Amino acid sequence: MEYLYETVSGSFTPDFDSLYHFSCPEWFRNAKFGIWSHWGPQSVPMYGDWYARNMYLEGSAQYLYHLRTYGHPSEVGYKDIIQRWKAENFKPEELMKRYRKAGARYFVAQAMHHDHFFNYDSARFPYNSVKYGPHKDIVGLWREAALGEGMVFGLSEHHGASFEWFNTNKLCDQKGPYAGIPYDGHDPEWQAFYHDNAHTVEPGYVRHHYTWDERWYPVWYEDIREVVDKYKPDLLYSDGALPFYRNYADTTDPTWQPGLSMAAHLYNSSEARYGANRAVYLHKDKREAYHRIGVLDFERSTDKEIRERPWQTDTCLGNWFYDVRAVYKTARQVTDLLVDVVSKNGNLLLNIPQKPDGTLDRECSFILDGISRFMAVNGEGIHDTRPYVVSGEGVTGMEAEEGTEWTPFDVRYTRKGNTVYAFLMGHPHVAVLHCLRDVSLVREVSLLGYGKLDFSTDMGILSAALPERYEPEGARCLRIVF
Repeated sequence: MEYLYETVSGSFTPDFDSLYHFSCPEWFRNAKFGIWSHWGPQSVPMYGDWYARNMYLEGSAQYLYHLRTYGHPSEVGYKDIIQRWKAENFKPEELMKRYRKAGARYFVAQAMHHDHFFNYDSARFPYNSVKYGPHKDIVGLWREAALGEGMVFGLSEHHGASFEWFNTNKLCDQKGPYAGIPYDGHDPEWQAFYHDNAHTVEPGYVRHHYTWDERWYPVWYEDIREVVDKYKPDLLYSDGALPFYRNYADTTDPTWQPGLSMAAHLYNSSEARYGANRAVYLHKDKREAYHRIGVLDFERSTDKEIRERPWQTDTCLGNWFYDVRAVYKTARQVTDLLVDVVSKNGNLLLNIPQKPDGTLDRECSFILDGISRFMAVNGEGIHDTRPYVVSGEGVTGMEAEEGTEWTPFDVRYTRKGNTVYAFLMGHPHVAVLHCLRDVSLVREVSLLGYGKLDFSTDMGILSAALPERYEPEGARCLRIVF
């Protein structure tokens, strides 16, 4: 088979049959919890996600904010926002210590978002955080801090969608004092930053994800290859399905292989470093024929039951980029989601939004401290575990993005060797577990953070009275030793 995109040689080639030999590495299965820095110049206005796109959509909230704060986008555009990002109080070592304390075992840095701005020192593309804005290698600083705390380092790339997502800068107002005046995306001096994509703009309709313009495919591939080769991540997350692969395309056509090639390059590069692949490629195509080449990611959602293969949920405390309007999740919502996802063979990747100066606000810090207290008590029921025979019991399903009203009967299970952990999601006075197998073999029951409990296994049901005055943060967890 002909391959158009060059990869490091190794066990994997850019085709499905080869990449189906991917096996999820143990570090990912054991880690369970990661923290993500979804951060870049779009944090500057502190007005939410997709700012670089929506500031050019006449009448949108971000357009109006931009117009009234900075000026009209024909005069003050996104090129001016990137130069306002200074990251002047960015202290990655301090943040990483807090993330490690909160129980995170891997960290993911955003390499670039759809806004076509790179958070690292790129030799291929001048519009990056070393030459503009902070004048810092953000990715490099994150990597050094993560490895210093013994955490696995990963990267997220949102580059595939950029070519069409970032075409709104070619529009103009349809009414008002600026009607007909082109936005600054038409400025020929900045075309390399704003993309040569004017032909993708249609009145009333703007595409916003993977383009069919084949000129973009090798650009995407070489850009992502640069950041992978430079920073050697053990995890690469693509924000979308397998890049540029049409389900009806000829699998032998090399034009449609950039995503497959990147997965092969990532795995072969890891194999060259470690002797065997320990890298993970995450993307969001739920079709089994596609997601089997790596690990499936669920954005802001979860699954109903145990999945055979490891998977990941990614979510955020509030909005992806810092947003003064955001309503944050509580620490309890985060830890409940973590427990639910882990019980179903998944991991949780949590974005904690940073202000443009690189700091966390007090609300985020407060929530992070709550997660840390929960993990200090219950982390052994999370890390290094595997699913039990069933994920749990009770009648309540987990809402990934909203608070869940648990009943006293709702339980989530994990296991480690001959120990089963039962997270009591509600507030029962007595733990009553119906779904445990072989309860006659139970040797000891204890409550994490408290101590041993008296228990009964009458009629094949395990029950244990819970202490009245012990109310730790988050769900209580029973350690059941068989």
